[in-house]
Amino acid sequence: MPFNVKKRGKLTYYYQGEQSVLSALVTEELPDGDLKIYFSGLTGGYSAQGILNREELVSMDPKREIPLVFECWELWLKEAGICDSLQEVDFIEVHAFGCQPKSPNPLVDPVGYAAEQERLRAAYAEAYRGFFAERLPDHGLPARFTVHLVDVPDRAASYEFYSTALLQRSR
Repeated sequence: MPFNVKKRGKLTYYYQGEQSVLSALVTEELPDGDLKIYFSGLTGGYSAQGILNREELVSMDPKREIPLVFECWELWLKEAGICDSLQEVDFIEVHAFGCQPKSPNPLVDPVGYAAEQERLRAAYAEAYRGFFAERLPDHGLPARFTVHLVDVPDRAASYEFYSTALLQRSR
């Protein structure tokens, strides 16, 4: 589905639907011609698969989820006509909201639950580092802020991300 576009001064909003709740992307034109890009929150669970028409992710798997989020953001950049690849942007910050494990039940298996928490934290850190090392090796690393939550609306997801990046047209 193509984006609806609303421009107000130096801001451009890219959203879908008639009464959207939020914009997928918001860009801010900077005085030197560069574009600051704000990517909306996205999980790697059902939401990313739906956008990319991928198979359903039924368990928390950061190694699969994190690349899906970035692939969705890249698709949005292309669909909005901003640029063709994440290679063209530099991420400034990535905010990650980490979910608690879906199982085992912490009341029934507190030791197993704690082990799953540690597995997810380690898998998330490895997948995040791996994404930038493998897919954007010539870029700098963004600041990252992680907050751990009980859950996000996407029940299959282990994390929800939103981000800010810069398309440096003037370099």
